[in-house]
Amino acid sequence: MTHILLVEDDPAIAMSLKVTCKREGWLMTWLDNASSVLPMLRSDAVQDLSAIILDVGLPDGDGLSLCQHIRYASDIDQLKNTPIVFLTARSDEVDRILGLEMGGDDYCAKPFSPRELVARLKSIWRREQLLLEQTTQIATAATDTANGSGHSLAEQVVVFECQSGMWQYQPLNYSLTWQEQKLELSNTERKILLTLLQAPNQVFSREQLLNAVSDYPDHRLARTIDSHVKSIRKQLSLVDESLDVIYTHRGLGYGLCPV
Repeated sequence: MTHILLVEDDPAIAMSLKVTCKREGWLMTWLDNASSVLPMLRSDAVQDLSAIILDVGLPDGDGLSLCQHIRYASDIDQLKNTPIVFLTARSDEVDRILGLEMGGDDYCAKPFSPRELVARLKSIWRREQLLLEQTTQIATAATDTANGSGHSLAEQVVVFECQSGMWQYQPLNYSLTWQEQKLELSNTERKILLTLLQAPNQVFSREQLLNAVSDYPDHRLARTIDSHVKSIRKQLSLVDESLDVIYTHRGLGYGLCPV
């Protein structure tokens, strides 16, 4: 069953979303404070969350810090790729940019329609499923060609080869490795890098990359792509700082090969 964790201190919003989730056939767990979130995520009760909705402004903390803990805490590693959507009453664009840079997948600005939030969640899941299907097809074709028979999804690995070397992606657990080193990437960073890997000779504009990771791209936030690329480069430098893997094409965007 689809299970949503909502962290929101406004009971009216929580009740409205709970009714909407029930109509969708989803289970929703509601917490109204920040301090209860991590202990709950470390328990056995929420091992299979479909998404987490975080209010940016909470009475005892903030959703941005919670997002960072969820993305990088080693003791809840099984949830590091769970989609996170922020709820924010702040109109400041900087807050929205920070949320996306810290590992959020999307945001809804208050006031919002519960149907809009549901649509955004479905969009995130649809893109994840599409990426899974695409990479699984590539992996299946590769294993069939190499071995004459198919393998289970858990065994399937998508291999990308370009001038920076060999990359391997396991669709089942979202694991992306380069030079046999696993990369610690957020959902958005992983999607950006996979988009570049599928067309290494292409130059992608910021808007194209934003469209690749969201069905609701806010082009005012296209600058977040720069921050995500910077974060990806940092991860890659930990593996091999001597190589320039992602090239900046001034006035155009980003690509994996010089043009």
